Amino acid sequence: MQNTSIVQPSRRHARRGLITVLALVALVAMDGSVLYLAMPHITSAVRPSADQALWILDIYGFVVGSLLVAFGNIGDRIGRLKLMIVGAIIFGAASIGAAVSDTPGSLITCRAMMGLGGATLLPSGLAIVSSLFPDPKQRAHAIGIFAATFAAGFAVGPLIGGMLLNYFSWGSVFLINVPVVALFLLFAPKFLREVHAPAQGKIDLTSLLLSFAGILLFTYSLKAAAAQGFSAQQLIPGAAGIAALLWFTLRQRNLAHPLLDIRLFKDRVFSIAILTGLLSLVAWSSSGYLAAVYLQSVLGLDVFTTALLMIPGAMVLTATCVWTSHIVDRMGRKWALVATHLLITAGMGLLLMTTSTHGASLFVASTIIAGVGYGLSFSLVAEIAISAVPPERAGAAASIAETSNEIGNALGISVLGSVAALWFRLNGPNVAGTLEESLGSPLISLENSLLAKETFIEGMHAALGIAGIFTLMVALLAIVWLPRKLNELTDPHP
Repeated sequence: MQNTSIVQPSRRHARRGLITVLALVALVAMDGSVLYLAMPHITSAVRPSADQALWILDIYGFVVGSLLVAFGNIGDRIGRLKLMIVGAIIFGAASIGAAVSDTPGSLITCRAMMGLGGATLLPSGLAIVSSLFPDPKQRAHAIGIFAATFAAGFAVGPLIGGMLLNYFSWGSVFLINVPVVALFLLFAPKFLREVHAPAQGKIDLTSLLLSFAGILLFTYSLKAAAAQGFSAQQLIPGAAGIAALLWFTLRQRNLAHPLLDIRLFKDRVFSIAILTGLLSLVAWSSSGYLAAVYLQSVLGLDVFTTALLMIPGAMVLTATCVWTSHIVDRMGRKWALVATHLLITAGMGLLLMTTSTHGASLFVASTIIAGVGYGLSFSLVAEIAISAVPPERAGAAASIAETSNEIGNALGISVLGSVAALWFRLNGPNVAGTLEESLGSPLISLENSLLAKETFIEGMHAALGIAGIFTLMVALLAIVWLPRKLNELTDPHP
């Protein structure tokens, strides 16, 4: 990358710049998970349908994941800092809009705009952090802190949301963004400098539209099936979404500067790394959302107690991110990657043992065990993906790794959330479309209340069982596919 300034920042100045970026990075990551504990409160306030509730949760992740690569390219052309400042303004304004929303539609729109702002911040933030540290060793350390901050933001999002909800209304989980954005806008011009990169051809707008439309249409079809059952109106958007994604994939193979470099997936190590990033977030987001509803609406815990139960898992996840390099030194990359999936599978297995009367201790144990797996994944995926490709393709590999995390976070809620919602719709007491709405109905009997809780647990078990099966399958695939020492395969591309 080429910087507009030839003056290297002092170490003190670089640290201040790093802190300025990290505050915003943590905020963007946190907003991917902060609503897990807030959804029962939001459901009571704005009364979304089952599919609208899922859109409120995951439209943010879909917009971020769909636009990360595109905004990485745009930032190279117009300047990373300039794009980051514009994105921060959009993010802050949309956060205010979300906090004062009084309808599901307006909240979904504001969450989508927050995703638009968030998509500008992550790739630009990483590029700016890299430019602050010209020394390779310091740069690697700073990038590691960047990754750990992003992971920690995901982990503590539900916890912060729970703490806020104990004292304030649900809009506070959005308003907390505003002072952080304001501080960033105040200090960014002082501590950060503009970063450009050589132009890599025009951005293919057709590819951008195909990927975005394909993901949203396919997701809409899944949600419609969960909420209303299968129909022509539901299947047509799904088929159109699949067609758009297939067209997108074929188009990338013929572009000189593709939005997504499909050729990278020919490398088995790269493919396993990206699958790990995707599935670990699928499991993490689906279990976080469904377990938060379970703890509050089934076990009857208040939001503060639920937040406290999340602390051990968040601490373990964050500590694992910091200690991943030491773990990899002992186990090696391959077995650390395998352990990632086995630990997540074990965590999902513990949640399958929950009942309508007992499950809080199982939840804590699950978050601790799976938290080690998530921490390994967050730290390992990008590093392994980048090392598996030639140096000139490292930027594309990093963008795909980052995108896999965001898409996985959204898919966990939309796909597995839809599985749980469909189960509830087909087998529940038919009082309302969601557990919270059913339990809040003044006409529900004690018998139907118990049935609603049991049906929700069954749907949660089905969704998390699917997540556990997939992570176990990738663990087995990694054992068979990956070389004994991943370094043997990646040495040709130091």
